[in-house]
Amino acid sequence: MDICTHNLCIVGLGNVGRAFVALLLEKRQELRNKYGIAWRLTGVASRRLGWLVARDGFTSEKLMGGDVSEGERAGDVREWLKSGEADALFEMSSLNAASGQPAIDHIRAALEMGAHAISANKGPVIHAYRELTELAAAKGRRFLFESAVMDGVPIFSLFRETMPAVEIRAFRGVLNSTTNVILEGMESGMTFDDAVRQAQALGVAESDPTDDIEGVDAAVKVVALANVLMDAELKIGDVRRQGIRGITADQLREAGANGNAWKLVCSARRSAEGSITAEVRPQRLRLEDPLAQVKGTSSVISFETYVLPDLTTTEKDPTLMTTAYGLLADFVKAVASG
Repeated sequence: MDICTHNLCIVGLGNVGRAFVALLLEKRQELRNKYGIAWRLTGVASRRLGWLVARDGFTSEKLMGGDVSEGERAGDVREWLKSGEADALFEMSSLNAASGQPAIDHIRAALEMGAHAISANKGPVIHAYRELTELAAAKGRRFLFESAVMDGVPIFSLFRETMPAVEIRAFRGVLNSTTNVILEGMESGMTFDDAVRQAQALGVAESDPTDDIEGVDAAVKVVALANVLMDAELKIGDVRRQGIRGITADQLREAGANGNAWKLVCSARRSAEGSITAEVRPQRLRLEDPLAQVKGTSSVISFETYVLPDLTTTEKDPTLMTTAYGLLADFVKAVASG
């Protein structure tokens, strides 16, 4: 088997970035022996580090320990990609839900310079999916983003690669783990504030969990799914949105006592006329509903298609390695397809 070595550049060397590097190391021999893929990390970047390049490749084990002494500094993303001779960019910077920047510019630069672009960031998907996909096609590259929703569970590739020409009429899901943990904490007797603090202690909620509590994160995921899978052209403001602040502990306990559960449900549906409506709001669900069964940090999504009336996928207790795997799977698909 011929072995092809790919230069990889990573934006965002946080928890997910380090998990991805660890997975690359773990899978190094398998990638080489089974797929003919070798790799070296020639660029790493973050707000703290700036743009660092090692033309002969960083020592991955040193990177994992925080040692970036092998790197030379580049001035900006384009100089960085050029100096690192990037074959693939991995974009893992923080989400900017309002504009998708600077991640969009990073991905656009990579594609224009002939590199594949693989992202765990929802921002480029909700704000520039069509532009970046068309640019990738024009350059003979791939723009892939399986880890942007449900931590790498193959939702996007399920329809792109295994269910061609299927029509998705609707979907509904529970896709925000922070609200799941908060509602369960309140049901067990916690106050809202105590349940938020528990979610933060578990590492599920951010120090400012407003976007989760108010349904913004869930709305972002609805837009990403609808625009990619249903060919919609939604903006975040098009999603009718209600968060969980109005749900009380008494409501949660009463629902549980009567075979129900409250969940923050994301949904989108295409009308007979072709328009798409989308919403995020708390719903009281019967316990036999698959969406009511999801617990803790798990997620679930159910699709209605003209072939299958109910195709449901559940993700149980994802870890950083789950997200990292989505990036790895996209990398293999990208380089295997050229």
